[in-house]
Amino acid sequence: MADKPSVLFVCVHNAGRSQMAAAWLTHLAGDRIEVRSAGSDPGGAVNPAAVEAMAEAGIDISAETPKILTVDAVLESDVCITMGCGDTCPVFPGKRYLDWKIEDPAGQGVAAVRPIRDEIKTLIEGLIKEIAPLPAA
Repeated sequence: MADKPSVLFVCVHNAGRSQMAAAWLTHLAGDRIEVRSAGSDPGGAVNPAAVEAMAEAGIDISAETPKILTVDAVLESDVCITMGCGDTCPVFPGKRYLDWKIEDPAGQGVAAVRPIRDEIKTLIEGLIKEIAPLPAA
């Protein structure tokens, strides 16, 4: 892993889970980790319920747009975290792959998305401790 680890979040539409994960990681780790997100079949827009749930946590993802998963995005990342995209994520030697089993927020209201948002935050906090811990004071 380089001095600054990089993480790629992948879900099918890049409209909910992966967008929330990328936003949490950026928010909680700052510039200590390079963050990307993409989808194997990107949607037209970020899920409005995900936007609202993240806004409640003080994070604005309203300007984000779903992006297509590319081989370059995988090659440029140290850790690839999939969330329900199955076998569509290309696998390369030397990369670390994690598959987070997180409920898909598609078609759900904000009340159903809040626990998904909170589960993602918990996973992100653990990931940060593992790949980019703060130096001991």
